[in-house]
Amino acid sequence: MRFDIITVLPGLLESPFAHSILQRAQKKGIAEIHVHNLREYTNNKQKSVDDYPYGGGSGMVMQIEPFSNCIEKLQAERVYDEIIFMTPDGVTLNQEMANELSGKENIIILCGHYKGIDQRIRDIYVTREISVGDYVLSGGELPAAIVVDAVVRLIPGVLNDETSALSDSFQGELLDAPLYTRPADWKGHKVPDILLSGDPVKIENWRYEEALKRTQERRPDLLD
Repeated sequence: MRFDIITVLPGLLESPFAHSILQRAQKKGIAEIHVHNLREYTNNKQKSVDDYPYGGGSGMVMQIEPFSNCIEKLQAERVYDEIIFMTPDGVTLNQEMANELSGKENIIILCGHYKGIDQRIRDIYVTREISVGDYVLSGGELPAAIVVDAVVRLIPGVLNDETSALSDSFQGELLDAPLYTRPADWKGHKVPDILLSGDPVKIENWRYEEALKRTQERRPDLLD
C-alpha cells in the first residue's frame, strides 16, 4: 500500500512515520509512505503557496496551482484509489472507514494549512474528506498521520499478531474489555479470577459482558 502526503511542513511528519509499527511496515515493504513538499510545486520564485482570500476576510488561502501540479505529477505515475483532504468539516474517521481504506492500494492525502485551501481543489481533485474530530488544528499533518497509522496497522503482515487488530475497540461496535497482565496480585489489587480459570468459554463470555458494560457507560451512542 502506498501513501503520498502533500504538505507545506514535511518535517512535521518525519517522526510519526519513523518509529514503531509504521516503521516496521515500511521496512517489510508492506507500506510505502512518501511525503511531498508543496513548495516544490509552486510557479513563483518566492515558493509561496498561499494568497489573500477573494471577498476579503481574515487568514490566507492555499492556492490551487501547487496542489494541482503535485497531484497531476503523481497521477501520471500511477492510479490512485482516493485523494483525501483532511478537514474539520469532513466525515469523522472511524474504525469502519479505516477498515475500508486498508483495502486500497494507492492514496494521496492533502494537508491544509493557514485558513484553508481553495475550494476548487476540493471540487476537482478530492474524492473523500476526513475529519479526526470536532476541533481545529494548525494543519492537516497530524490528522494525516492518524489516518495512516489507523489504516496501515490493519494491513496483513504489519502486526506480529494479526488477530490483535480484529479485537480492538470499535471493531465489533463495542469498546474493548479491561486488560490485565502479570503480576496477578499487585499490592492487593488482583486480576479477576475468571481470567486465571483457564476456561476459554467463560473468559470470552466475561470479556463480552465487560465490553458491553464499558460501552454502555462510556459510549452508549455505539449501541444505538
